[in-house]
Amino acid sequence: MKNYDLIIVGGGAGGLTVAAGAASLGAKTALIDKREDLGGDCLHYGCVPSKALIEVANEVYQARNVSAYGVHTSGVVDMKAINERIKQSISHIQEHDSIDRFRDLGIDVFIGGASFQNEHEVELVGGDRLYGKRIVVSTGSRPNVPPIQGLDQTGYITNETVFDLDELPKKLVFIGGGPIGLELAQAFARLGSEVTVLEAGPAILGKEDQDVRKKAQEILEREMKIITHAKVEKTSRDEGQNYVHYSVGNNSHVVETDQIFLATGRTPNTDTLQLEQAGVSMDKRGFIKVDDTMRTSVSHIFAVGDVNGSYPFTHIAGHEGKTVVQNAVFGLRRSVSYENIPWNTYLSPEVFHLGLTQEEAQNEHGDVMIYQTNLDEVDRYVADHASEGFLKIITTTKGHIVGAHAIGKGVGDWMQVLILAVNKGMKVGDLSTMIYPYPNHTAAIEQASNQYWRNKLFSGVVPKLTKTFIRWFR
Repeated sequence: MKNYDLIIVGGGAGGLTVAAGAASLGAKTALIDKREDLGGDCLHYGCVPSKALIEVANEVYQARNVSAYGVHTSGVVDMKAINERIKQSISHIQEHDSIDRFRDLGIDVFIGGASFQNEHEVELVGGDRLYGKRIVVSTGSRPNVPPIQGLDQTGYITNETVFDLDELPKKLVFIGGGPIGLELAQAFARLGSEVTVLEAGPAILGKEDQDVRKKAQEILEREMKIITHAKVEKTSRDEGQNYVHYSVGNNSHVVETDQIFLATGRTPNTDTLQLEQAGVSMDKRGFIKVDDTMRTSVSHIFAVGDVNGSYPFTHIAGHEGKTVVQNAVFGLRRSVSYENIPWNTYLSPEVFHLGLTQEEAQNEHGDVMIYQTNLDEVDRYVADHASEGFLKIITTTKGHIVGAHAIGKGVGDWMQVLILAVNKGMKVGDLSTMIYPYPNHTAAIEQASNQYWRNKLFSGVVPKLTKTFIRWFR
């Protein structure tokens, strides 16, 4: 049996962060993953391939919509060529996550499944056992497959299989209106599929600010059909055609489709780990319970990334991983804070989220201030003919930023300014003192923050005082 200071089970974003950090600090480290090509769901099924597909879809969409300039396009997209481009993107990034790179760091890499035998020992497929003083679980998650009658007859696709399609579906139904489903739904709509989205809840993008949700749905409905409050009853197949049966209230409906895409949440990859033999507690869904230091119910076992049920984002898994390196290697008790977690949803236009929504802020702080700029007031967006959308900054009555939200072309890039402002404890008025190059998309932040000084200086008692001073000064 080989002994290690640290064993990491799972080679996704969180696990790789922990492994590289621990080995660099001198810890004897083992990394176990089922795949020879490390990188986890994000690289192979999530962030990378989906964004590659979205970029292709947007290029096709733009090409089909330039007829106003005398350019006309036609034809059906070649899915095999698109998938090849996606694979090229994955392959390029895979070089950074290669097994050789981690072995060069002094890490012992084992390929295959693993299960806990007790709180310190992990058994590999094949029977070999590893002993770890401390262990980190980073096995990620997979698409949730709900118990919908008929799926075994009709079949379905998920984010793990969608990139294997040889032909573009003429009709495509997405069950679920969250970020994963909507990003790919819009991509396929832009490639030429007739898309229907069935969302069980009252709105798509349920975690976003309500104004962002409304605007996003308004824009997306120009390209696809979105049905909320939709309860999927079953799927069926007849004469080579698939059907999805759903109800809205007391009314039943059927929609015809070539493919059914499941976007109904995630399931943690914990079912084969035998965590009960290590005494690790999980919730009813199988997610590992952790405290704010990422420790499980067994203090020397940690869990990072999707598997702990926090936020299903690669950047959060990496953030948790950095903290766990310190806690697992040095025995510290550094906490992970989710107070100001940012994320993007890569629709066209993009959606950016930071901190509290307006409703959450009002519930937590009572009175809040809203500073909002519509993008049709920003010269660069007007010049781009991409002025649909807005920016909203939410602050306390004293100007402390508690939330920032935007929908618009490329907002995920320039809204990073708000992340820095929050992390540095800046107030909304401080953003107005920066110099923004003209014409720049970031002027949206400038205009929104200028409202702070406009309200402060040009209303109330200040104008009366300055008027008196000016008369006296002359």
